[in-house]
Amino acid sequence: MRIISKVRELKEYLKEQNKIVGLVPTMGALHDGHLSLIKNAKKECELVVVSIFVNPTQFLKGEDLDKYPSRDKADKKICELSGVDVIFLPQADEIYGDDEVKVLAPNIRGFTLEGASRPGHFNGVLTVVNKLFNIVNPDFAYFGKKDAQQLNLISLMVEQFFMNVVIVPVDTVRESDGLALSSRNIYLCADQRIDALKISSSLYEASKMVSRGDVQVDDIKRKMSKVLEPLEISYVEILSRDFKATKRVEIGNSIVLVEVLVGTTRLLDNIWL
Repeated sequence: MRIISKVRELKEYLKEQNKIVGLVPTMGALHDGHLSLIKNAKKECELVVVSIFVNPTQFLKGEDLDKYPSRDKADKKICELSGVDVIFLPQADEIYGDDEVKVLAPNIRGFTLEGASRPGHFNGVLTVVNKLFNIVNPDFAYFGKKDAQQLNLISLMVEQFFMNVVIVPVDTVRESDGLALSSRNIYLCADQRIDALKISSSLYEASKMVSRGDVQVDDIKRKMSKVLEPLEISYVEILSRDFKATKRVEIGNSIVLVEVLVGTTRLLDNIWL
């Protein structure tokens, strides 16, 4: 396994390989959700690159950039044991300059849900992903379904910018009690960890309602909000898979999305119906 921190070195190395390349973009603090992305990439690609970069442009003022979990030594070992070929581990000044050309999120989809409470967040996400695609030039790139809005916007960027990369969505990985894996879970104390289970419980309730034939969006959202009490809800929403409003759940084309604050920790989750 090679660890590369310089853009030019990585581009030159990959150019020499002439292999099918898979990219797994991460911000480190790797967990089983990231391992699932890596495993999918290993199945489909001849060479797997994992980028580890805590991207400063997607954090708003006052967010947890300075305390975002960092476990470089453990991350490197996880990648090595998982058969990763290259870790791309750049510093911020390797990725960003003083007078940046930026990618802007779309005016509607980029500023709803998570984008409504974090304006500009998705500008940073799309900008860094665009840079990573240009650096690595992957054939396939792997993203988790848990960050459904991010996945949708990256897919939209690839489509609208005519990028030659296939976006591969990977199912959410959960703890045995149902909590979706997230690097931010380590912020939770024992009581908050229990409270966080209300998130997956609300999604399970939505699934049960749909299975009983209750597909009215407003009914499902009211029931989910009740299950989530007394957590601070950022949003509970049900949309089509292209992130358009809908009044009824359409099986095979709907996403149920939740974001809440557990203490001061922002957690999001979803199910695809």
